[in-house]
Amino acid sequence: MKRISAVICTYNRYDVLEKAIKSLEQQTLLPSDFEILVIDNSPDFVRSEEVGKTYTHISNLKYVIEKTPGLSNARNVATNLAQSPFVAFLDDDAIAIPEWLEKILVAVEQFGEDVDVIGGRIDPIWAKPRPSWLGDELLGNVSVVNWGGECRIASSEEWFAGANITFRVVALKENGGFAVNLGRKGSGATLLSNEESDLIEKIRASGKKLVYQPEARVDHLVEEKRLEQSWFRRRAAWQATSDFLMKPEEQVKYLKSDWENLIAYVNNMEPQNRNIRALQVETDNPGVFRWQLSAIYTITRLALAGFDGLEE
Repeated sequence: MKRISAVICTYNRYDVLEKAIKSLEQQTLLPSDFEILVIDNSPDFVRSEEVGKTYTHISNLKYVIEKTPGLSNARNVATNLAQSPFVAFLDDDAIAIPEWLEKILVAVEQFGEDVDVIGGRIDPIWAKPRPSWLGDELLGNVSVVNWGGECRIASSEEWFAGANITFRVVALKENGGFAVNLGRKGSGATLLSNEESDLIEKIRASGKKLVYQPEARVDHLVEEKRLEQSWFRRRAAWQATSDFLMKPEEQVKYLKSDWENLIAYVNNMEPQNRNIRALQVETDNPGVFRWQLSAIYTITRLALAGFDGLEE
């Protein structure tokens, strides 16, 4: 049996996939100790087969064409195929350092059987210069993760991102795998998320631990389209949708206070923008932009709740 499985789920991203696979091919861990699983969810199956053939020279790589769309489904397919006790997920536009898998296993050995999830550091590869309006508080939206310090049990406030996260296979299966009603599907027309959060909550509730291992680092591409304010606005609306789908009964608890924050934001605008335009006005101020995203999140959640919960 292999010690760990490195998994890349991809959708029509062959321009970046090659670098991700190359980074796994260059791991310091012996090839006999790990396997590489590439789950190709692209719509052109003929092309997928052609691309898969270009990697047949990598002895420990298995290239799988998965016709059912969806990132969560692709991850579940990889989990079921894994010939090891751990699956380490790497985005197709990420590049792992050579010691990535080795450092993950160091964390496993250090903390033992109680650990079911290991999250690592994710540094950005900026496709264009970071905009002035993109404050540190919003970096999580583009999967930047750096909690500092040493390898340790993660606190409840420390979250991980799917571009660099490892699960114990048994824990994945015992908790039902990744929820297929959450997570991205296809080309990114929708930005559903929370598939990792949903699973992590279940694992934490079972009494298992999460470890943050900063030495298991990857570099992750932040595409130009993700550095536009319009993308962040979409991201805020879809995050509200994801949160509602995950826990609909909890989304009405704070609607009244959120509504008041929304009104305050709109009233803070110039007179000509004290209307629906307040939700799309461009700004260079990171604080104001963050406030705008909060307002978009709120109005999306209010709409999904049917605007119930605003009564006195």
